[in-house]
Amino acid sequence: MSEIIDFHTHAFPDALAERAVQALLEEGQKMYDINAYLDGKVSSLIESMDRCGIDQSVICSIATRPSQFEPILLWSKKIVSDRIIPFPSLHPDAEDAEDQVRRIRAEGFKGVKFHPYYQDFSIDEERLVPIYRQIEAEGLIVVMHTGFDLAFERVRKADPQKIIRVLDRFPGLKLVTTHLGSWEDWDEVEKHIMGKKIYMEVSFALDCMDREIARRIILNHPKDHVLFGSDSPWADQGQAITLFKSLALGEERETLVLRENALKLLAAV
Repeated sequence: MSEIIDFHTHAFPDALAERAVQALLEEGQKMYDINAYLDGKVSSLIESMDRCGIDQSVICSIATRPSQFEPILLWSKKIVSDRIIPFPSLHPDAEDAEDQVRRIRAEGFKGVKFHPYYQDFSIDEERLVPIYRQIEAEGLIVVMHTGFDLAFERVRKADPQKIIRVLDRFPGLKLVTTHLGSWEDWDEVEKHIMGKKIYMEVSFALDCMDREIARRIILNHPKDHVLFGSDSPWADQGQAITLFKSLALGEERETLVLRENALKLLAAV
């Protein structure tokens, strides 16, 4: 299988990459054994993509402060290409968050990234409502970190029941839940998300969970609502592909997850 689309990667401006990767690695290693497989630069990500048969990668940025919106938007405009699909980020505390959503769409980007732990919010908070409403109106995709996070205490900020509450209120929101629905909360994924038309991607999940649980969730989920993601540089893209293929889901579903579902979702923006 060639021309894979990786729907969940991270990279940073070259001048910041080494420092950013090291800082995030130190945070994560306080509670979990993680590694960085790339140096955080876009050029290194493209080299990895070339090695692994990946055609396009979505780069997910995270604005940890409102002031980071402008530099993230500017950098995203610099790196966009036929191989790289940047999803900029805005902070929920930004006074002009709705205008920032409009700007992201006006600049031609297809989605945004949020991380409730690094940005300190719960996904069903009332203050997110006008932002979700604007995102839904613009037709943008939201890649949302869901489940727990290895660098933070286990406070429920983005669990499956909160996901359901958000989508009940905004049924047109193109919400992609990361880490197979909710990281290390997969019992709740089976109860509340599995089988519903809710997008999920598989990054940093398959190597953290029981293989049969992963197969059960994917095989019982709408086949057009599962996407491939690696979470590079925190996972090796090639290993992530091999791990996904080892689930032996069948050629049709593999093709959908590794490429076709992402193509269709991106084309809808």
